[in-house]
Amino acid sequence: MMKPLYYYISLALLLSFTACTKNFKELAENPNANSKVLPEALLAPALKNIVSYNMNRSQRITNELMQVTINMGDGDGKIFRYDIKTSEADYLWNNWYLELKNIKDIYTFGADLEQTNYMAISLICQSWVFSMLTDTYGDIPYTQALRGEEKNFTPVFDQQQDIYPALLDSLERANQLLKSNTDIKSTSDPIFHGDILKWRKFGNSLYLRLLLRIANKEPEKVAAKIKAIVADPVEYPIMTSNDESAILRWDGSTSYPSPFANWRPGDWYGPRLTNFFVDNLTERSDPRIEKWATLYEGEYAGVPSGYPVGQHPVGKSSLPTDLMTEPLLGNIMNYAEVQFILAEAVVRGWITEKPAKDYYEEGIKAAIQLWGYELPENYLTGEHVQWNDEASETEKLNQLFLQKYYALFFTDLETWFEYRRTGYPEIPKGAGLQNNGVMPARLNYPVYIQSTNAVNYRAAVDRQGPDNIQTEVWWQTK
Repeated sequence: MMKPLYYYISLALLLSFTACTKNFKELAENPNANSKVLPEALLAPALKNIVSYNMNRSQRITNELMQVTINMGDGDGKIFRYDIKTSEADYLWNNWYLELKNIKDIYTFGADLEQTNYMAISLICQSWVFSMLTDTYGDIPYTQALRGEEKNFTPVFDQQQDIYPALLDSLERANQLLKSNTDIKSTSDPIFHGDILKWRKFGNSLYLRLLLRIANKEPEKVAAKIKAIVADPVEYPIMTSNDESAILRWDGSTSYPSPFANWRPGDWYGPRLTNFFVDNLTERSDPRIEKWATLYEGEYAGVPSGYPVGQHPVGKSSLPTDLMTEPLLGNIMNYAEVQFILAEAVVRGWITEKPAKDYYEEGIKAAIQLWGYELPENYLTGEHVQWNDEASETEKLNQLFLQKYYALFFTDLETWFEYRRTGYPEIPKGAGLQNNGVMPARLNYPVYIQSTNAVNYRAAVDRQGPDNIQTEVWWQTK
C-alpha cells in the first residue's frame, strides 16, 4: 500500500532536522578549549529564526484575524473572513519545534559546562515558545517532545492544563538561577546583548503574561502570584523601562536583516489596512499612524473587514514599505505590555500598589515613545483615551485592551491570544465572516500527524474536541 504524501514530508522534515542539529554541534565545537558544545553558538540563530517565524505569521494570520489588514479578494483561504486552510497549521508547528530542539540543547550543554546563565535563558525561551505552541493548538507534545535522539518519534500530547504549571515552574526556576549570575557573551545575544539582569526581568514579565492567560481557569492562584511578584521587585524584578523590552532589533546587517527586507513590495503593501485599525488611531490623533499607514488621497483611510463575497471595497491605506526594514517589528515583549498587564490586575482587584490609571497611562506613554514619538499634549485627556475610575469594568477593559492591541503591533499571535482570552478589544463583525462569525479558537494540527503519530493524535482529539478552528483550548473553556 502506498504511503500518503504527508508521511514522506514528515520523514524529510525529521531527517533534515537531525542533519541541522548535527551541523550545529559541529559548528559549535571549540577546538581550543574542550569538546563540549558551546551554548552561546546556538542562542542567536535560534532567537533570530523564532522571531522571523513569528513576524511572518503575525503579518499573515494575526493582522488578518485582528483587523489590522485585509488580504483582499474573494478566493478560498481568506483569513480575514475566518476561512483558514488546514495547511496553515504546518508552518509554526514545524518551525517552533525545530528551534525548541536547539533551545533545549542550550540547557543541556549549559548544564554540562556549569553555565547556569545559559540554562536559565533556555528555560525562559522554552516557556515562551511552548506557550505559543499550546496557545495556538491546545494540547501538544511537551514532556515527550524533542526526544528524537531517543528514538521517540511519536510523543504523547500533554493536556494544556498540565503544560501551563510546568511553564510557570520553569520561569520560577529561571528566576532563581539568575539571582547571582554574570552576563553572557554579547555577540551570542541579539536581544539583550548579554545583559543577564534584563533576561531575568524578561522572564518574570513573561511570567505575568502567562499567569494572565490562565486567569479565567485559576483566578485565586493567579491573583496570589501576581500580587507576590508585584510586591517584591527584589525577588521578582520585572521590566521598568522601554530599554528593558525584549526586542530583536533588526539592524540591517548581514547577520540581522529584517525577515521582510527581501519581500517584493507588492506582497508587502498588497494587504490594505482596516477601518478599525486606522479609525481608532486617527480618532485619538495617535502619532504612530505616520509609521504604520500610508496616505490615500491625502488622508489615512481603511476598508471594512469581513466584507461579503462579491462586495469588494476600494483598497485604501496600507502598511508603508519602510516597515519592511523596521527594527521594532522584532518585538517579543515590551515594557508597555507589562504596564497594561498590571493595569488589568488592578481592574480585576488583584493588586493595589497603584491605581489602574497610573499603569494604563504609563503603558500608553511607553508604547508611543517606543516608536520615537513624545506623548502628544492632551492625549491622555482625550475623549477616547481618558481613564474614568467610575466606568464599568467592561468599559475599562475595552479601553485598556485597545491600547494594548496597538502596543502589541506585530508581536507573534499575541493579540489573537488575548482576544480569545478576554473578548477585547471589541472589534466589528462583518457580514461576510465564516465560522458563524466566531473568532477562530485555535489552529488545527498539521494533517501529516494523523498518519505519523496517529494513536496520540486521536487521543488528543478525543479528549480536547474536534480538530478544527472551533474547538476551544483549555484556558478558553467556561
